[in-house]
Amino acid sequence: MSGAYEAVIGLEIHVQLSTRTKMFCGCELSFGDEPNVHTCPVCLGHPGTLPTLNEQAIHYALMIAAALGCEVPPLNEFARKNYFYPDLPKGYQISQFDKPIAVGGSFADVGITRAHLEEDAAKLTHVGASGRIHGSGHSLVDFNRGGTPLVEIVTEPDIRSAAQAREWAQLLRATIRQLGVSDVNMEEGSLRADGNISLRPEGSEELGVKTELKNMNSFRFLERGIEAELERQREILESGEAVVQQTLHFHPEDGSLTPLRSKEYAHDYRYFPEPDLVPVAPTEAMLAAAREAMPELPLARRDRYIEQVGIPAEAAATLAFQAEYAEFFERALEAGDGASAKAIANWVTGELVAALRDAGDVDPGDSKATPEAVAALAGMVESKAISHGSGKRVLSKLVADGGDPAAIVEAEGLGQISDSGELEKIVDAAIEAEPEAAEQVRQGNQKAIGRIMGFVMKETQGRADGGAVQKLIRGRLGAG
Repeated sequence: MSGAYEAVIGLEIHVQLSTRTKMFCGCELSFGDEPNVHTCPVCLGHPGTLPTLNEQAIHYALMIAAALGCEVPPLNEFARKNYFYPDLPKGYQISQFDKPIAVGGSFADVGITRAHLEEDAAKLTHVGASGRIHGSGHSLVDFNRGGTPLVEIVTEPDIRSAAQAREWAQLLRATIRQLGVSDVNMEEGSLRADGNISLRPEGSEELGVKTELKNMNSFRFLERGIEAELERQREILESGEAVVQQTLHFHPEDGSLTPLRSKEYAHDYRYFPEPDLVPVAPTEAMLAAAREAMPELPLARRDRYIEQVGIPAEAAATLAFQAEYAEFFERALEAGDGASAKAIANWVTGELVAALRDAGDVDPGDSKATPEAVAALAGMVESKAISHGSGKRVLSKLVADGGDPAAIVEAEGLGQISDSGELEKIVDAAIEAEPEAAEQVRQGNQKAIGRIMGFVMKETQGRADGGAVQKLIRGRLGAG
């Protein structure tokens, strides 16, 4: 963000844990079932009921703490967060306040203030002509979600742009998914992000007045919402007015922001220790079990791909942060088939991603193009048995129908043109067909060579090697 102000951003990430049952009762977790079918007297807050702690949720929270480099205090306890809202049947939420399960970590150069366990609220659906929370209409409550185990991750205000916020949240999502403790599906609400946003004069250490931004249920909306709020605050400050602390709702359909309520302060919640739950004292055995359950995390995998496997940083990041492609790449690398790791990585992260997207964004693990076939194809292109263009045609066939790359090349006649005399004739014909481009190349305009190459590739149906074609064209036109 340019100008006289610096953005100061912190995130609050809510992660629904993929346990079998809710946080404090035996109701099964679900998504997409009929409303209000997974409820019981405990999660509905009936008088006289008592909560029971979900042991699996504690284990998952300890794994998250380890992944974020957090310290686990010797004792943590649950508290009642008191407020009235239709999605909270008890009139309070069981959460953690001054004694959370994890504190003081760091993840991808962003400080972690805390991570704490709590139960999710029920789901509110707002029905009305305006489609907005305070518009005309009414609200419906589905208590299936109420009581779902959550870990809330609170960062330090270390983020300096909307783009950085998006990238950091995407990396966190990949890490949580790799842990296997949540499916972190933003569309289903199992990962939700709120932003605490303020501006301060560049060079100042003093924090500005912050606002809280809600309803950013995709990474694209997260970035857009933060950008919109930064711009709103900038206009306020440049007009000489003061930013008011409040909670805002982002409307992705038109990019607008509307206030929800004045921002509550902690004392308004009247936190006090939950009397029906004993404090949790994680043992060394519990901590060791969490550490032992940790898989290789995306950041470590990226570094391994760069340093040990020797693939480019961009491809390494793409693979490491998308577990399904990493698994595909690992299998392709094991198959090898004469292709280098770099060639396989480039084909998986480039052409395969594009081909699967064109085919409907299929998971690579479910694709008819097997890792072994893609490795073989990468090897054929790298050895110049076929051209890159032909390789892309073969890959399209593999994604659509599966099969063996060599057999497809043979059946389709896609082998590289090996007769230099034949290729020279085609290049001569291309120069004759594109005299204006040929003259521009002679005068030093290297971009014009593309038109001549396009003619050659069309005539050869992509079977000519691009490097060889360029060399021939330059030789014929005296362009070096």
